[in-house]
Amino acid sequence: MRLRALLETDALGLRLLGGEDELDRTVRGVMTTDLRDPSRYLSGGELVLTGLAWHRGAADSEPFVRILAGAGVAGLAAGEAELGDIPADLVEACRRHRLPLFAVHETVAFATITEHVVRQVSGERAGDLAAVVDRHRRLMTSGPAGGGPEVVLDLLTSDLDLRAWVLSPTGRQIAGAGAPLPGPLGAALAGQHLAATRTGRRAPHRAAVAGTTYSLFPIRNTGRGTVAARDVRESVLSDWLLAVEADASDWPAARLDLLQGVTQLIAVERDRREAARTVRRRLAQEVLELVQAGAAPAEIAARLRVAAPVLLPGVGVAPQWQVVVARVEWSTTDRAAATGEITGGPAAQALLEEILVDPAVSGPDSADRIAVAHTGEEAIALVPLPAPTEPPADSGEDAEGAPVDGEDADALHEEPGLHAEALLASVREPLSAGLADDGRLTLGVSAAVHSAEGLRGALEEARHARRVAAARPGRVCAAGHHELASHVLLLPFVPDDVRRAFTARLLDPLRDYDRRHRAELVETLEAFLDCDGSWTRCAARLHLHVNTLRYRVGRIEQLTGRDLARLEDKLDFFLALRMS
Repeated sequence: MRLRALLETDALGLRLLGGEDELDRTVRGVMTTDLRDPSRYLSGGELVLTGLAWHRGAADSEPFVRILAGAGVAGLAAGEAELGDIPADLVEACRRHRLPLFAVHETVAFATITEHVVRQVSGERAGDLAAVVDRHRRLMTSGPAGGGPEVVLDLLTSDLDLRAWVLSPTGRQIAGAGAPLPGPLGAALAGQHLAATRTGRRAPHRAAVAGTTYSLFPIRNTGRGTVAARDVRESVLSDWLLAVEADASDWPAARLDLLQGVTQLIAVERDRREAARTVRRRLAQEVLELVQAGAAPAEIAARLRVAAPVLLPGVGVAPQWQVVVARVEWSTTDRAAATGEITGGPAAQALLEEILVDPAVSGPDSADRIAVAHTGEEAIALVPLPAPTEPPADSGEDAEGAPVDGEDADALHEEPGLHAEALLASVREPLSAGLADDGRLTLGVSAAVHSAEGLRGALEEARHARRVAAARPGRVCAAGHHELASHVLLLPFVPDDVRRAFTARLLDPLRDYDRRHRAELVETLEAFLDCDGSWTRCAARLHLHVNTLRYRVGRIEQLTGRDLARLEDKLDFFLALRMS
Protein backbone atom coordinates (compact mmCIF):
# COMPACT_ATOMS: atom_id res chain seq x y z
CA MET A 1 0.00 0.00 0.00
CA ARG A 2 1.04 3.63 -0.47
CA LEU A 3 1.53 6.20 2.28
CA ARG A 4 -1.07 8.35 0.56
CA ALA A 5 -3.74 5.78 1.36
CA LEU A 6 -3.21 6.32 5.10
CA LEU A 7 -4.34 9.93 4.83
CA GLU A 8 -7.45 8.87 2.95
CA THR A 9 -8.59 6.70 5.90
CA ASP A 10 -10.28 9.04 8.42
CA ALA A 11 -10.45 6.39 11.15
CA LEU A 12 -6.64 6.44 11.49
CA GLY A 13 -6.58 10.09 12.58
CA LEU A 14 -3.33 10.93 10.79
CA ARG A 15 -2.26 14.48 9.99
CA LEU A 16 0.59 15.14 7.53
CA LEU A 17 3.32 17.43 8.87
CA GLY A 18 5.82 17.10 6.02
CA GLY A 19 6.85 15.03 3.03
CA GLU A 20 4.04 15.76 0.57
CA ASP A 21 6.31 14.79 -2.36
CA GLU A 22 7.07 11.35 -0.89
CA LEU A 23 3.55 10.01 -0.37
CA ASP A 24 3.85 7.46 -3.17
CA ARG A 25 6.28 5.40 -1.10
CA THR A 26 5.24 1.80 -0.57
CA VAL A 27 4.46 0.61 2.97
CA ARG A 28 5.48 -3.01 3.57
CA GLY A 29 4.88 -3.25 7.30
CA VAL A 30 4.63 -1.45 10.66
CA MET A 31 7.09 -1.16 13.54
CA THR A 32 6.42 0.57 16.88
CA THR A 33 9.44 1.84 18.82
CA ASP A 34 10.63 4.31 21.40
CA LEU A 35 14.29 3.27 21.14
CA ARG A 36 16.86 5.92 20.32
CA ASP A 37 18.40 3.53 17.77
CA PRO A 38 15.92 1.00 16.36
CA SER A 39 18.08 0.20 13.30
CA ARG A 40 18.57 -3.49 14.20
CA TYR A 41 14.82 -4.05 13.88
CA LEU A 42 14.36 -2.22 10.55
CA SER A 43 14.52 -3.82 7.11
CA GLY A 44 13.11 -0.97 5.00
CA GLY A 45 9.63 0.03 3.89
CA GLU A 46 8.10 0.21 7.38
CA LEU A 47 5.78 2.84 8.77
CA VAL A 48 7.45 3.59 12.10
CA LEU A 49 5.14 4.49 15.01
CA THR A 50 6.64 6.26 18.01
CA GLY A 51 5.32 7.78 21.21
CA LEU A 52 8.41 10.08 21.41
CA ALA A 53 9.61 8.70 24.75
CA TRP A 54 13.15 8.83 23.27
CA HIS A 55 12.86 12.62 22.76
CA ARG A 56 14.60 14.38 25.68
CA GLY A 57 15.70 17.50 23.81
CA ALA A 58 16.08 19.16 20.41
CA ALA A 59 19.40 17.41 19.76
CA ASP A 60 17.75 13.96 19.80
CA SER A 61 15.68 14.38 16.62
CA GLU A 62 18.46 14.55 14.04
CA PRO A 63 20.21 11.24 14.90
CA PHE A 64 16.88 9.41 15.26
CA VAL A 65 15.58 10.56 11.87
CA ARG A 66 18.96 9.93 10.23
CA ILE A 67 18.81 6.30 11.40
CA LEU A 68 15.30 5.85 10.02
CA ALA A 69 16.14 7.43 6.67
CA GLY A 70 19.29 5.33 6.37
CA ALA A 71 17.28 2.16 7.00
CA GLY A 72 14.87 3.08 4.18
CA VAL A 73 11.67 3.33 6.20
CA ALA A 74 8.60 4.57 4.35
CA GLY A 75 7.49 7.16 6.91
CA LEU A 76 7.29 8.18 10.58
CA ALA A 77 4.08 8.63 12.60
CA ALA A 78 4.51 10.36 15.98
CA GLY A 79 1.83 10.24 18.71
CA GLU A 80 0.61 13.43 20.33
CA ALA A 81 -0.36 11.77 23.62
CA GLU A 82 3.08 12.14 25.28
CA LEU A 83 4.20 15.68 24.35
CA GLY A 84 1.11 17.24 22.84
CA ASP A 85 2.33 19.02 19.71
CA ILE A 86 5.04 17.32 17.67
CA PRO A 87 8.42 19.02 18.37
CA ALA A 88 9.51 21.49 15.68
CA ASP A 89 13.03 20.01 15.67
CA LEU A 90 11.59 16.62 14.67
CA VAL A 91 9.59 18.23 11.85
CA GLU A 92 12.74 19.98 10.62
CA ALA A 93 14.87 16.81 10.79
CA CYS A 94 12.28 14.89 8.76
CA ARG A 95 12.21 17.68 6.19
CA ARG A 96 16.01 17.57 5.83
CA HIS A 97 16.00 13.81 5.31
CA ARG A 98 12.87 13.83 3.08
CA LEU A 99 11.10 11.49 5.49
CA PRO A 100 7.27 11.83 5.52
CA LEU A 101 6.03 12.71 9.02
CA PHE A 102 2.52 12.17 10.38
CA ALA A 103 0.97 13.25 13.66
CA VAL A 104 -1.24 10.62 15.34
CA HIS A 105 -4.16 12.06 17.30
CA GLU A 106 -4.09 11.16 20.98
CA THR A 107 -7.44 9.34 20.67
CA VAL A 108 -6.08 6.84 18.10
CA ALA A 109 -4.25 3.77 19.36
CA PHE A 110 -1.16 2.57 17.57
CA ALA A 111 -2.76 -0.88 17.47
CA THR A 112 -5.53 0.50 15.25
CA ILE A 113 -3.00 1.78 12.70
CA THR A 114 -0.98 -1.43 12.87
CA GLU A 115 -4.02 -3.64 12.30
CA HIS A 116 -5.17 -1.53 9.34
CA VAL A 117 -1.76 -1.54 7.60
CA VAL A 118 -1.15 -5.27 8.15
CA ARG A 119 -4.59 -6.10 6.76
CA GLN A 120 -4.07 -3.93 3.67
CA VAL A 121 -0.54 -5.16 2.97
CA SER A 122 -1.48 -8.82 3.39
CA GLY A 123 -4.45 -8.47 1.06
CA GLU A 124 -2.39 -6.68 -1.56
CA ARG A 125 0.32 -9.34 -1.42
CA ALA A 126 -2.20 -12.10 -1.97
CA GLY A 127 -3.83 -10.21 -4.84
CA ASP A 128 -0.45 -9.31 -6.31
CA LEU A 129 0.62 -12.97 -6.29
CA ALA A 130 -2.50 -14.02 -8.17
CA ALA A 131 -2.09 -11.15 -10.62
CA VAL A 132 1.56 -11.98 -11.23
CA VAL A 133 0.71 -15.60 -12.01
CA ASP A 134 -1.99 -14.47 -14.43
CA ARG A 135 0.29 -11.95 -16.13
CA HIS A 136 2.99 -14.58 -16.42
CA ARG A 137 0.54 -16.82 -18.26
CA ARG A 138 -0.54 -13.98 -20.58
CA LEU A 139 3.02 -13.00 -21.38
CA MET A 140 4.03 -16.56 -22.14
CA THR A 141 1.01 -17.09 -24.42
CA SER A 142 1.22 -13.76 -26.26
CA GLY A 143 5.01 -13.62 -26.71
CA PRO A 144 6.77 -11.41 -29.24
CA ALA A 145 5.20 -13.22 -32.19
CA GLY A 146 6.37 -10.93 -34.98
CA GLY A 147 6.05 -7.84 -32.83
CA GLY A 148 9.48 -7.93 -31.27
CA PRO A 149 10.35 -7.33 -27.60
CA GLU A 150 8.22 -4.17 -27.57
CA VAL A 151 5.09 -6.33 -27.18
CA VAL A 152 6.37 -7.78 -23.91
CA LEU A 153 7.66 -4.44 -22.64
CA ASP A 154 4.30 -2.79 -23.35
CA LEU A 155 2.60 -5.44 -21.21
CA LEU A 156 5.06 -4.77 -18.38
CA THR A 157 4.19 -1.07 -18.55
CA SER A 158 0.42 -1.46 -18.81
CA ASP A 159 -0.02 -4.30 -16.29
CA LEU A 160 2.75 -3.76 -13.75
CA ASP A 161 3.53 -0.08 -14.28
CA LEU A 162 7.18 -0.97 -14.95
CA ARG A 163 9.29 0.98 -17.44
CA ALA A 164 11.81 -1.32 -19.07
CA TRP A 165 14.34 -1.35 -21.91
CA VAL A 166 16.31 -4.05 -23.69
CA LEU A 167 19.95 -2.98 -24.04
CA SER A 168 22.96 -4.35 -25.86
CA PRO A 169 26.23 -4.96 -23.94
CA THR A 170 27.36 -1.47 -24.97
CA GLY A 171 24.14 0.17 -23.72
CA ARG A 172 22.51 0.68 -27.14
CA GLN A 173 18.72 0.50 -26.87
CA ILE A 174 17.34 -2.47 -28.77
CA ALA A 175 13.75 -2.13 -27.58
CA GLY A 176 11.78 -0.09 -25.10
CA ALA A 177 8.31 0.94 -24.05
CA GLY A 178 7.70 4.67 -23.97
CA ALA A 179 10.43 7.29 -24.10
CA PRO A 180 13.85 6.16 -25.38
CA LEU A 181 16.63 5.76 -22.84
CA PRO A 182 19.33 8.45 -23.27
CA GLY A 183 22.57 7.06 -24.70
CA PRO A 184 24.85 7.95 -21.75
CA LEU A 185 22.35 6.40 -19.31
CA GLY A 186 22.21 3.19 -21.34
CA ALA A 187 26.01 3.01 -21.44
CA ALA A 188 26.21 3.55 -17.66
CA LEU A 189 23.67 0.79 -16.98
CA ALA A 190 25.44 -1.61 -19.35
CA GLY A 191 28.75 -0.89 -17.65
CA GLN A 192 27.35 -1.62 -14.21
CA HIS A 193 25.72 -4.80 -15.48
CA LEU A 194 28.95 -6.06 -17.06
CA ALA A 195 30.98 -5.23 -13.95
CA ALA A 196 28.50 -7.07 -11.71
CA THR A 197 28.45 -10.07 -14.03
CA ARG A 198 32.23 -10.29 -14.01
CA THR A 199 32.29 -10.35 -10.21
CA GLY A 200 29.90 -13.32 -10.21
CA ARG A 201 27.12 -11.51 -8.37
CA ARG A 202 23.71 -13.10 -8.68
CA ALA A 203 21.21 -11.31 -10.93
CA PRO A 204 19.21 -9.15 -10.94
CA HIS A 205 21.85 -6.49 -10.39
CA ARG A 206 20.88 -3.26 -8.66
CA ALA A 207 22.17 -0.07 -10.29
CA ALA A 208 21.70 3.56 -9.28
CA VAL A 209 22.26 6.27 -11.90
CA ALA A 210 21.43 9.96 -11.41
CA GLY A 211 19.34 9.23 -8.33
CA THR A 212 17.18 6.56 -10.01
CA THR A 213 17.35 2.86 -9.14
CA TYR A 214 17.29 0.20 -11.85
CA SER A 215 17.28 -3.59 -11.76
CA LEU A 216 19.29 -5.33 -14.46
CA PHE A 217 18.38 -8.81 -15.69
CA PRO A 218 20.65 -10.71 -18.11
CA ILE A 219 19.13 -11.97 -21.36
CA ARG A 220 21.28 -14.95 -22.15
CA ASN A 221 21.49 -16.96 -25.34
CA THR A 222 19.02 -19.86 -25.24
CA GLY A 223 21.65 -22.16 -26.69
CA ARG A 224 19.73 -22.94 -29.88
CA GLY A 225 22.32 -23.62 -32.55
CA THR A 226 25.16 -22.47 -30.32
CA VAL A 227 27.61 -24.05 -27.93
CA ALA A 228 26.96 -23.17 -24.28
CA ALA A 229 29.58 -20.88 -22.79
CA ARG A 230 32.10 -22.68 -20.59
CA ASP A 231 33.27 -19.46 -18.99
CA VAL A 232 31.38 -16.22 -18.25
CA ARG A 233 33.99 -14.36 -20.30
CA GLU A 234 32.83 -16.10 -23.46
CA SER A 235 29.34 -14.59 -23.25
CA VAL A 236 29.56 -11.51 -21.01
CA LEU A 237 30.41 -9.19 -23.91
CA SER A 238 27.57 -10.37 -26.15
CA ASP A 239 24.56 -10.90 -23.83
CA TRP A 240 21.67 -8.45 -23.90
CA LEU A 241 20.16 -7.13 -20.68
CA LEU A 242 16.74 -6.01 -19.48
CA ALA A 243 16.87 -2.74 -17.51
CA VAL A 244 13.80 -2.15 -15.31
CA GLU A 245 13.24 1.17 -13.58
CA ALA A 246 12.55 -0.32 -10.15
CA ASP A 247 14.33 -1.85 -7.18
CA ALA A 248 13.75 -5.61 -7.41
CA SER A 249 15.72 -6.41 -4.26
CA ASP A 250 12.55 -6.86 -2.19
CA TRP A 251 10.26 -8.29 -4.87
CA PRO A 252 8.45 -11.54 -4.06
CA ALA A 253 9.64 -14.69 -5.80
CA ALA A 254 6.59 -14.78 -8.07
CA ARG A 255 7.33 -11.35 -9.55
CA LEU A 256 10.99 -12.23 -10.05
CA ASP A 257 9.87 -15.37 -11.87
CA LEU A 258 7.69 -13.22 -14.09
CA LEU A 259 10.67 -11.07 -15.09
CA GLN A 260 12.77 -14.16 -15.71
CA GLY A 261 10.02 -15.34 -18.06
CA VAL A 262 10.19 -11.99 -19.84
CA THR A 263 13.94 -12.38 -20.38
CA GLN A 264 13.35 -15.83 -21.83
CA LEU A 265 10.83 -14.44 -24.31
CA ILE A 266 13.24 -11.71 -25.36
CA ALA A 267 16.02 -14.30 -25.67
CA VAL A 268 13.89 -16.06 -28.30
CA GLU A 269 13.69 -12.78 -30.22
CA ARG A 270 17.43 -12.42 -29.92
CA ASP A 271 17.87 -15.92 -31.39
CA ARG A 272 15.71 -14.87 -34.31
CA ARG A 273 17.93 -11.87 -35.00
CA GLU A 274 21.04 -14.01 -34.64
CA ALA A 275 19.65 -16.37 -37.26
CA ALA A 276 19.06 -13.42 -39.60
CA ARG A 277 22.75 -12.54 -39.33
CA THR A 278 23.79 -15.99 -40.53
CA VAL A 279 23.60 -15.03 -44.20
CA ARG A 280 25.71 -11.92 -43.72
CA ARG A 281 28.27 -13.84 -41.68
CA ARG A 282 28.51 -16.54 -44.32
CA LEU A 283 29.04 -13.96 -47.05
CA ALA A 284 31.85 -12.36 -45.05
CA GLN A 285 33.42 -15.76 -44.40
CA GLU A 286 33.38 -16.65 -48.09
CA VAL A 287 34.95 -13.35 -49.17
CA LEU A 288 37.55 -13.58 -46.40
CA GLU A 289 38.57 -17.10 -47.40
CA LEU A 290 38.98 -16.03 -51.02
CA VAL A 291 41.07 -13.01 -50.06
CA GLN A 292 43.32 -14.98 -47.70
CA ALA A 293 43.75 -17.78 -50.28
CA GLY A 294 44.95 -15.29 -52.89
CA ALA A 295 42.02 -15.91 -55.23
CA ALA A 296 41.78 -14.05 -58.52
CA PRO A 297 40.26 -10.54 -58.22
CA ALA A 298 37.51 -11.55 -60.65
CA GLU A 299 36.41 -14.36 -58.33
CA ILE A 300 36.43 -12.04 -55.30
CA ALA A 301 34.53 -9.39 -57.26
CA ALA A 302 31.85 -11.96 -58.10
CA ARG A 303 31.33 -12.73 -54.40
CA LEU A 304 31.17 -9.01 -53.63
CA ARG A 305 28.44 -8.58 -56.23
CA VAL A 306 26.43 -11.20 -54.34
CA ALA A 307 27.11 -9.54 -50.98
CA ALA A 308 26.33 -5.94 -51.96
CA PRO A 309 22.54 -6.32 -52.49
CA VAL A 310 22.24 -8.11 -49.14
CA LEU A 311 24.19 -5.46 -47.23
CA LEU A 312 23.07 -2.41 -49.18
CA PRO A 313 19.55 -3.16 -50.45
CA GLY A 314 18.59 -1.12 -53.50
CA VAL A 315 22.16 -0.18 -54.40
CA GLY A 316 23.22 -3.33 -56.22
CA VAL A 317 26.98 -2.74 -56.11
CA ALA A 318 28.94 -1.20 -53.28
CA PRO A 319 31.39 1.36 -54.69
CA GLN A 320 33.69 1.18 -51.66
CA TRP A 321 34.57 -1.30 -48.90
CA GLN A 322 36.38 -1.06 -45.59
CA VAL A 323 37.86 -3.83 -43.45
CA VAL A 324 37.79 -3.75 -39.64
CA VAL A 325 39.70 -6.29 -37.55
CA ALA A 326 39.01 -6.90 -33.84
CA ARG A 327 40.51 -9.21 -31.28
CA VAL A 328 39.43 -10.05 -27.71
CA GLU A 329 42.20 -11.47 -25.55
CA TRP A 330 42.16 -12.72 -21.97
CA SER A 331 45.03 -12.84 -19.52
CA THR A 332 47.10 -16.02 -19.80
CA THR A 333 47.63 -16.09 -16.04
CA ASP A 334 44.27 -17.83 -15.86
CA ARG A 335 44.45 -21.57 -16.51
CA ALA A 336 41.46 -21.63 -18.87
CA ALA A 337 42.83 -18.77 -20.95
CA ALA A 338 46.34 -20.28 -20.96
CA THR A 339 45.10 -23.64 -22.24
CA GLY A 340 42.93 -22.05 -24.92
CA GLU A 341 39.62 -23.05 -23.37
CA ILE A 342 38.32 -19.47 -23.69
CA THR A 343 37.74 -18.67 -27.35
CA GLY A 344 37.91 -15.01 -28.30
CA GLY A 345 36.75 -15.22 -31.93
CA PRO A 346 32.96 -15.52 -31.40
CA ALA A 347 33.03 -12.82 -28.69
CA ALA A 348 35.00 -10.50 -30.98
CA GLN A 349 32.54 -11.24 -33.81
CA ALA A 350 29.49 -10.33 -31.68
CA LEU A 351 31.22 -7.23 -30.34
CA LEU A 352 32.26 -6.03 -33.77
CA GLU A 353 28.70 -6.42 -35.05
CA GLU A 354 27.57 -4.28 -32.12
CA ILE A 355 30.29 -1.64 -32.42
CA LEU A 356 29.69 -1.15 -36.15
CA VAL A 357 25.97 -0.41 -35.79
CA ASP A 358 25.14 2.86 -37.51
CA PRO A 359 23.03 4.98 -35.09
CA ALA A 360 21.44 6.77 -38.07
CA VAL A 361 19.99 3.54 -39.48
CA SER A 362 16.51 2.71 -38.20
CA GLY A 363 14.52 -0.49 -38.54
CA PRO A 364 14.19 -3.85 -36.81
CA ASP A 365 17.90 -4.53 -37.12
CA SER A 366 20.22 -1.57 -37.54
CA ALA A 367 23.20 -3.89 -38.01
CA ASP A 368 22.01 -5.10 -41.43
CA ARG A 369 24.91 -3.41 -43.24
CA ILE A 370 27.54 -5.40 -41.41
CA ALA A 371 29.08 -8.73 -42.40
CA VAL A 372 31.49 -10.13 -39.82
CA ALA A 373 33.42 -13.38 -39.95
CA HIS A 374 35.82 -14.80 -37.41
CA THR A 375 38.91 -16.88 -37.87
CA GLY A 376 40.70 -18.19 -34.80
CA GLU A 377 40.81 -15.40 -32.22
CA GLU A 378 40.22 -12.65 -34.77
CA ALA A 379 36.98 -11.12 -36.07
CA ILE A 380 36.98 -9.44 -39.48
CA ALA A 381 34.23 -7.13 -40.71
CA LEU A 382 33.53 -6.33 -44.34
CA VAL A 383 31.71 -2.98 -44.38
CA PRO A 384 30.22 -1.59 -47.61
CA LEU A 385 30.20 2.17 -48.02
CA PRO A 386 27.52 3.88 -50.13
CA ALA A 387 28.65 6.26 -52.85
CA PRO A 388 29.80 9.61 -51.39
CA THR A 389 27.37 12.45 -51.97
CA GLU A 390 29.68 15.39 -51.29
CA PRO A 391 31.12 17.41 -54.20
CA PRO A 392 34.82 17.28 -55.18
CA ALA A 393 37.23 18.80 -52.70
CA ASP A 394 37.93 21.86 -54.82
CA SER A 395 34.33 22.76 -55.60
CA GLY A 396 33.65 24.79 -52.47
CA GLU A 397 29.95 23.90 -52.74
CA ASP A 398 27.59 21.78 -50.70
CA ALA A 399 25.36 18.96 -52.04
CA GLU A 400 22.85 21.53 -53.34
CA GLY A 401 25.43 23.73 -55.00
CA ALA A 402 25.56 26.41 -52.30
CA PRO A 403 29.01 27.82 -51.47
CA VAL A 404 30.61 26.78 -48.20
CA ASP A 405 33.79 27.80 -46.47
CA GLY A 406 35.87 27.36 -43.35
CA GLU A 407 35.05 24.49 -41.03
CA ASP A 408 31.93 23.54 -43.02
CA ALA A 409 34.00 22.97 -46.11
CA ASP A 410 36.47 20.87 -44.15
CA ALA A 411 33.64 18.71 -42.85
CA LEU A 412 32.28 18.14 -46.35
CA HIS A 413 35.65 17.05 -47.67
CA GLU A 414 36.42 14.73 -44.77
CA GLU A 415 37.32 11.23 -45.85
CA PRO A 416 34.18 9.06 -45.80
CA GLY A 417 33.85 5.81 -43.92
CA LEU A 418 34.67 4.49 -40.46
CA HIS A 419 37.19 6.08 -38.12
CA ALA A 420 38.88 3.99 -35.44
CA GLU A 421 38.50 6.17 -32.36
CA ALA A 422 34.98 7.26 -33.27
CA LEU A 423 33.87 3.61 -33.29
CA LEU A 424 34.91 3.14 -29.66
CA ALA A 425 34.09 6.58 -28.27
CA SER A 426 30.64 5.69 -26.93
CA VAL A 427 31.30 2.06 -26.00
CA ARG A 428 34.71 2.22 -24.31
CA GLU A 429 33.34 2.67 -20.77
CA PRO A 430 30.89 -0.27 -20.66
CA LEU A 431 33.22 -2.61 -22.53
CA SER A 432 36.08 -1.78 -20.18
CA ALA A 433 33.83 -2.84 -17.29
CA GLY A 434 33.13 -6.16 -18.99
CA LEU A 435 36.79 -6.78 -19.77
CA ALA A 436 37.63 -6.02 -16.10
CA ASP A 437 41.32 -6.49 -15.31
CA ASP A 438 42.00 -9.59 -17.40
CA GLY A 439 40.68 -8.81 -20.88
CA ARG A 440 41.52 -6.53 -23.80
CA LEU A 441 39.74 -5.45 -26.98
CA THR A 442 41.89 -4.09 -29.82
CA LEU A 443 40.59 -2.88 -33.14
CA GLY A 444 42.11 -1.79 -36.47
CA VAL A 445 40.44 0.00 -39.39
CA SER A 446 41.60 0.04 -43.02
CA ALA A 447 41.21 2.78 -45.59
CA ALA A 448 38.34 2.50 -48.07
CA VAL A 449 39.09 0.48 -51.22
CA HIS A 450 37.22 0.66 -54.51
CA SER A 451 37.72 -2.78 -55.98
CA ALA A 452 38.30 -6.45 -55.19
CA GLU A 453 42.01 -6.00 -55.93
CA GLY A 454 42.34 -3.74 -52.91
CA LEU A 455 40.72 -6.03 -50.32
CA ARG A 456 43.83 -8.07 -49.53
CA GLY A 457 45.81 -4.90 -48.86
CA ALA A 458 42.93 -3.51 -46.79
CA LEU A 459 42.86 -6.67 -44.66
CA GLU A 460 46.60 -6.46 -43.98
CA GLU A 461 46.30 -2.74 -43.29
CA ALA A 462 43.54 -3.34 -40.72
CA ARG A 463 45.60 -6.10 -39.09
CA HIS A 464 48.65 -3.83 -38.86
CA ALA A 465 46.52 -1.09 -37.35
CA ARG A 466 45.14 -3.53 -34.78
CA ARG A 467 48.70 -4.49 -33.77
CA VAL A 468 49.48 -0.80 -33.29
CA ALA A 469 46.41 -0.54 -31.03
CA ALA A 470 47.51 -3.66 -29.12
CA ALA A 471 50.84 -2.02 -28.27
CA ARG A 472 49.05 0.81 -26.46
CA PRO A 473 47.98 0.79 -22.81
CA GLY A 474 44.32 0.41 -21.93
CA ARG A 475 41.58 -2.19 -22.02
CA VAL A 476 39.90 -0.91 -25.20
CA CYS A 477 42.15 0.49 -27.95
CA ALA A 478 41.81 1.26 -31.65
CA ALA A 479 44.02 2.47 -34.48
CA GLY A 480 43.25 3.54 -38.04
CA HIS A 481 45.02 3.43 -41.36
CA HIS A 482 46.11 7.08 -41.00
CA GLU A 483 48.51 6.04 -38.25
CA LEU A 484 50.32 3.56 -40.48
CA ALA A 485 51.90 6.38 -42.48
CA SER A 486 53.64 8.05 -39.52
CA HIS A 487 56.05 7.38 -36.70
CA VAL A 488 53.08 6.02 -34.69
CA LEU A 489 53.43 2.74 -36.58
CA LEU A 490 57.07 2.33 -35.56
CA LEU A 491 57.05 3.37 -31.90
CA PRO A 492 55.03 0.47 -30.42
CA PHE A 493 57.45 -2.07 -31.88
CA VAL A 494 60.61 -0.59 -30.38
CA PRO A 495 61.90 -3.07 -27.75
CA ASP A 496 61.33 -1.88 -24.19
CA ASP A 497 65.02 -1.85 -23.26
CA VAL A 498 65.89 0.22 -26.35
CA ARG A 499 62.98 2.56 -25.61
CA ARG A 500 64.10 3.08 -22.00
CA ALA A 501 67.75 3.65 -22.94
CA PHE A 502 66.88 6.15 -25.68
CA THR A 503 64.49 8.23 -23.59
CA ALA A 504 66.75 8.13 -20.52
CA ARG A 505 69.73 9.44 -22.48
CA LEU A 506 67.78 12.46 -23.75
CA LEU A 507 65.22 13.23 -21.05
CA ASP A 508 66.69 12.11 -17.71
CA PRO A 509 69.12 15.09 -17.49
CA LEU A 510 66.14 17.43 -17.99
CA ARG A 511 63.97 15.62 -15.47
CA ASP A 512 66.73 15.67 -12.86
CA TYR A 513 67.26 19.38 -13.40
CA ASP A 514 63.49 20.02 -13.14
CA ARG A 515 63.32 18.12 -9.84
CA ARG A 516 66.11 20.19 -8.36
CA HIS A 517 65.18 23.61 -9.76
CA ARG A 518 61.51 23.37 -10.79
CA ALA A 519 62.56 24.75 -14.15
CA GLU A 520 59.91 23.00 -16.29
CA LEU A 521 62.44 22.15 -19.01
CA VAL A 522 60.55 19.05 -20.20
CA GLU A 523 57.31 21.02 -20.51
CA THR A 524 59.18 23.77 -22.36
CA LEU A 525 60.75 21.27 -24.75
CA GLU A 526 57.40 19.70 -25.54
CA ALA A 527 55.77 23.07 -26.21
CA PHE A 528 58.73 24.25 -28.34
CA LEU A 529 58.49 21.19 -30.60
CA ASP A 530 54.70 21.42 -30.71
CA CYS A 531 55.02 25.01 -31.96
CA ASP A 532 57.41 23.86 -34.72
CA GLY A 533 60.29 25.77 -33.15
CA SER A 534 58.52 29.15 -33.28
CA TRP A 535 59.90 31.32 -30.48
CA THR A 536 56.99 33.77 -30.40
CA ARG A 537 54.20 31.14 -30.49
CA CYS A 538 55.89 28.99 -27.86
CA ALA A 539 56.53 31.96 -25.56
CA ALA A 540 52.88 32.99 -25.88
CA ARG A 541 51.67 29.46 -25.11
CA LEU A 542 53.85 29.21 -21.99
CA HIS A 543 53.17 32.84 -20.98
CA LEU A 544 56.91 33.57 -20.98
CA HIS A 545 59.09 36.37 -22.29
CA VAL A 546 60.98 35.29 -25.39
CA ASN A 547 64.29 35.84 -23.58
CA THR A 548 63.20 33.49 -20.78
CA LEU A 549 62.28 30.87 -23.39
CA ARG A 550 65.67 31.27 -25.07
CA TYR A 551 67.37 30.78 -21.70
CA ARG A 552 65.44 27.55 -21.08
CA VAL A 553 66.14 26.16 -24.55
CA GLY A 554 69.81 27.01 -24.07
CA ARG A 555 69.80 25.11 -20.76
CA ILE A 556 68.19 22.09 -22.52
CA GLU A 557 70.92 22.11 -25.17
CA GLN A 558 73.64 22.48 -22.53
CA LEU A 559 72.36 19.55 -20.43
CA THR A 560 71.87 17.18 -23.37
CA GLY A 561 74.62 18.23 -25.76
CA ARG A 562 72.03 18.65 -28.54
CA ASP A 563 71.19 21.58 -30.81
CA LEU A 564 67.50 22.35 -31.21
CA ALA A 565 68.23 24.27 -34.40
CA ARG A 566 69.12 20.95 -36.09
CA LEU A 567 66.31 18.83 -37.58
CA GLU A 568 67.94 15.55 -36.44
CA ASP A 569 68.09 16.65 -32.81
CA LYS A 570 64.52 17.96 -32.92
CA LEU A 571 63.40 14.59 -34.26
CA ASP A 572 65.25 12.69 -31.53
CA PHE A 573 63.64 14.79 -28.82
CA PHE A 574 60.22 14.39 -30.46
CA LEU A 575 60.52 10.59 -30.52
CA ALA A 576 61.85 10.47 -26.95
CA LEU A 577 58.84 12.40 -25.70
CA ARG A 578 56.46 10.14 -27.61
CA MET A 579 58.07 6.98 -26.23
CA SER A 580 58.34 8.17 -22.63
